[in-house]
Amino acid sequence: MYSLSRKRFGSAGFTLLELLVVLVIIGLLAGYVAPRYFAQVGKAEVKTAQAQVDALEKSLDQYRLDTGRYPTTEQGLAALYTRPADEPKWQGPYLKKAPPPDPWGRPYQYRQPGERGEYDLYSYGKDGQSGGSGEDADIGS
Repeated sequence: MYSLSRKRFGSAGFTLLELLVVLVIIGLLAGYVAPRYFAQVGKAEVKTAQAQVDALEKSLDQYRLDTGRYPTTEQGLAALYTRPADEPKWQGPYLKKAPPPDPWGRPYQYRQPGERGEYDLYSYGKDGQSGGSGEDADIGS
């Protein structure tokens, strides 16, 4: 009877060695998967910024079709959802609400006339500074 009760209690749990082996395996898996996962997050932010710039460009083009010109730098992107005081041909709003910030929480930059075209619309990327490469590169028109 003594051996029966000891057998029941002795096989009820895991040994410290078994737990350590499981923790090491989980740590190795996390070390392998986590960098790949977080690299995808950065790519998703860049793609989100590109999609937002594209949508804002379409709204700016619609504004131009209605008014004959793009908003000035002073009017900015606010002209897409709020009628400028000096714009009688405005048919908006061209956006339902204020433009969202870029995926890194900063406002999109708008300049008209632009250096690369009729206007420049861009985000400075992850680093928030002009230039850069990879996720830090400027994203826009």
